[in-house]
Amino acid sequence: MSLVVIEPKPVSFAAPVVAAFGAFFGLFFGTAQGSGLLGIVLGAVIAGALAYGAILLFRDNEKVGKWLFLALFAVVGFALKGISGGVMGLLLGYFFGHVTFWLASGRYRTALPPYATPAQVLWHYAFRTIAGAILVFLITPILVVMPLSFNAQNFFTFTPEMLSFDPAGYSLKHYRDFFTNSDWQQALWNSLRIAPMATILSVGFGTLAAIGLSQPHVPFRRAIMAILISPMIVPLIISAAGMYFFYSRIGLQGTYLGVVLAHAALGIPFVIITVTATLVGFDNSLTRAAANMGANPVTTFFRVQMPLILPGVISGGLFAFITSFDEVVVVLFVGSAGQKTLPWQMFIGLREQISPTILAVATILVGISILLLATVELLRRRSERLRGLSPG
Repeated sequence: MSLVVIEPKPVSFAAPVVAAFGAFFGLFFGTAQGSGLLGIVLGAVIAGALAYGAILLFRDNEKVGKWLFLALFAVVGFALKGISGGVMGLLLGYFFGHVTFWLASGRYRTALPPYATPAQVLWHYAFRTIAGAILVFLITPILVVMPLSFNAQNFFTFTPEMLSFDPAGYSLKHYRDFFTNSDWQQALWNSLRIAPMATILSVGFGTLAAIGLSQPHVPFRRAIMAILISPMIVPLIISAAGMYFFYSRIGLQGTYLGVVLAHAALGIPFVIITVTATLVGFDNSLTRAAANMGANPVTTFFRVQMPLILPGVISGGLFAFITSFDEVVVVLFVGSAGQKTLPWQMFIGLREQISPTILAVATILVGISILLLATVELLRRRSERLRGLSPG
């Protein structure tokens, strides 16, 4: 077995790459100060110069070089922005120190085949960098909302006390308002009345539809599937308008049943997709064996089929619940004041009174969504183990 020797890269390679990262971060800092171009130039020059000097002086002692990066960035950040700047400086110092010596030592090739070309190495890390940048872009609004929900003032921005980590700048007043205000509690109660019932209907109809459409003898399967999952494809405002005109004709507009049915229609596609994906690996010979043993179709479904597809059913139900619990457009069209849900109350809080309690509610909903999605992932792994697609 031959060992792959990783040769250290010259400073002419590592320093420009670190300078590119410096330009990237400098863009944000420069834009915040009013000049993005100046931030790019200064970020590239400073990061490149620091990397060049660190590699030349501390190539044989990376630990000291990394600690110097940490100390330098932390001191500069604290001098410019106080404690919050110091924390940001520590994070940036750790990043630049790690990246500098990771590139200079050539360790970035350890995860790649030794025959990988420079272009393949570039694409390997460029793809991950792009994916990471997209992830940061998507979750940044969530990360901003969560600390703002603890603002002691009725503002939607960070106060100087919050930025300096002064305990006086933080408070649970918005959470207390949510749990004590009658309007918010009524909206929460309405959501808890509507979402579970819509989920039950979505799971029932969606599971039956998925099982039926999985049978090869069903005619026009593709057309029926396209119709059933169309609520996921059609713009929500069009679906809401159509439901409004239809429900107003049959007397369901503005009723609890109308909102439940509308949310069930939105949740059924998620159940169909997840259950259909679970049925792909289902062994149909098990149902035939149960029938040969004398079991009727209902017994076969509940005793043989349902236990194996249960993770997909629960996953679809969780997605349907999230869809109903977070939906606001349809309920604005087909609901009334008596069905004012939590997202509806948040919409009113933004449009009419600019209530900072919205931030606390949003944080709570994010926490609930994270728990539900973690449950979905655990169920997905369990389903794979049951179907033999992954080791136990």
